Amino acid sequence: MTRVWNIPVHDSTRIRDVRVATEEAGAEAHLGAHRTAVAALVATELATNLLKHAGGGRLVIDLVDRPGVAARGPSMQLVALDHGPGIRDVTVAKRDGYTTAEASLGAGLGTCLRISSAFDLYSTPRGTVAVARIDQGAGQEESRSTCSAGGINVSLAQAEHSGDAWSCVQSGSRSTLMLADGLGHGAKAAHASGVAVNELHRVAHLPCAEMLRHLHLALRPTRGAAIAVAQLDSDNGELTFAGVGNIGARLHTAGSWEHLLSHPGIVGAHYPATVPVRRRPWKQGNLLVLHSDGLPSRWVPPDDPDLLARDPTAIAATILRDASSAASPVRDDTCVAVLTCDRTAGRP
Repeated sequence: MTRVWNIPVHDSTRIRDVRVATEEAGAEAHLGAHRTAVAALVATELATNLLKHAGGGRLVIDLVDRPGVAARGPSMQLVALDHGPGIRDVTVAKRDGYTTAEASLGAGLGTCLRISSAFDLYSTPRGTVAVARIDQGAGQEESRSTCSAGGINVSLAQAEHSGDAWSCVQSGSRSTLMLADGLGHGAKAAHASGVAVNELHRVAHLPCAEMLRHLHLALRPTRGAAIAVAQLDSDNGELTFAGVGNIGARLHTAGSWEHLLSHPGIVGAHYPATVPVRRRPWKQGNLLVLHSDGLPSRWVPPDDPDLLARDPTAIAATILRDASSAASPVRDDTCVAVLTCDRTAGRP
């Protein structure tokens, strides 16, 4: 099941909560004492910055697998989101030891950048999103994937488990991004989406339509889920998409956004007789967003070229942050996942 630590940070007592959550996540990922301590330092700095510079925000911690990497285990992903005034000069802010506050840990975003396996930062006057990943080992692992995928998953009311899940798997020249939304929320919904993730790794070699049929059989003992899969064939430069249930998909290409529609139904329960498969050419610069129905239906896709060139997790987190507010909070588990061409600069 998808375990999520979604911690609102609006007063200093939450700093301890962040550290405890980081230690729990490190134990669950079997990171080891040293890598967990590294993650705790990064998380503490990010949470402290939320209080000192943004007037508060939230820190989301989850465990992610990386496509195309001979992984020794999941990585810990830390995402800090706020609606603060933004960072005036991101380049200066990322220098090692830089701080603008007298009462500071002295670590700074520069240290986060240096000790994380990967770190990205996107900031505008609307707020800041910081993404850090702590891998099992201190060194960076070489990815064989031709795509880059990332996502963010938050549970309803800071629940322990999210009924949503996303994953990206690699099989030869094909990379498959999946997003699953277990019916309802809570442990049973999380179990359904977790079964989908496990089955995805077993059927990564199949095309989308066959993959969904296998997922349907695997999810029959569960309450079922809405699922969409998008498969990128880098050899042929083609994206294939198929979905069953209420999963949203937006494809960005040549400066415009296109809806890719899923078919009504429930994987594992009410599976349609036929599922339409949509095919689109894929070129450098294209970008795909999948999201569960926890995201407001009228969310506006981003148009900032700087954001669209960032790490996919930073893109997903910014979409999530900007689609909700204190006046319109999320009302369900919410997951956003992004697929892009492989990028080397600023990329986890």
